[in-house]
Amino acid sequence: MATKTTLKLNTPVDAGKSKIAISLHKPTLILGSCFAENIGNAMVTNGFDAVVNPLGTIYNPVSLLNSLTRISAGIPFSADECVAIGAGDGRICSFNHHTSNARKTVDEFLDHVNGRLAAAHEHWEKTELLIVTLGTAWCFRHVETGFVVTNCLKHLANEFSRFRLSVGECGETLEKVMDIVKGRDVIFTVSPIRHLADGAHGNALSKATLLMGIEATMERHTSNAAYFPSYEIMTDELRDYRFYADDMTHPSKLAEGYIFDRFMDFALPDAERQELEENIKRAKRLAHRDIG
Repeated sequence: MATKTTLKLNTPVDAGKSKIAISLHKPTLILGSCFAENIGNAMVTNGFDAVVNPLGTIYNPVSLLNSLTRISAGIPFSADECVAIGAGDGRICSFNHHTSNARKTVDEFLDHVNGRLAAAHEHWEKTELLIVTLGTAWCFRHVETGFVVTNCLKHLANEFSRFRLSVGECGETLEKVMDIVKGRDVIFTVSPIRHLADGAHGNALSKATLLMGIEATMERHTSNAAYFPSYEIMTDELRDYRFYADDMTHPSKLAEGYIFDRFMDFALPDAERQELEENIKRAKRLAHRDIG
């Protein structure tokens, strides 16, 4: 009699259990790419004491360092940092911000971003955990000022020089992040979203740079840094295209939910699991009520 063969249709990624715990009651700051916003907003919806990307979406390590430096210092933005968005948009933003923060006038923009900055700084003062999701090692430097921008704000390409961080530069940048952290816990992850504008090879080099930079940082900070393999889960375990959105680069809602669950398994203490489940049910009831 023939022996039945069990097919394996994916490659499971063992994330293990984090030495650094998240908690529903631990003040947390979440910074990084749009993947950080997906996970972070799910955490906020389900009852975590978290603030997510107060300056907007951040992709590269240098811009992340710039944002954390500003949040930790709490220094307000000023009029000389305001920039009009190009391509006929005309709204006001800054090279420190994602365009979601743009407003019609300088005063409106500064009122908005400085209000968010003040709240983020107050939260940072009590923050115990920083979650960082890095998206790309590619950066844009504003030629006139030398500033590595968070967003090019639709300005002409010749206003910027484009470069990719080396592994050493990535590690040095993350070491400066750890200097600001000052004993707080950090969980790093690399966004599974592919930046195919760089080409498949360019994206692979970028992700590898981030992974190596994070690894070097964790080797120096063994007690307060951990790594969650969201990139590996997406690329190895969820390789089927049903786990991707229509653009074939972003995770689908199904994949986002799966990785969120895996992150909870990775870092949430078992003692808080029931409380989280109750919060999830409550959030679903409220969402259903709002839709209805």
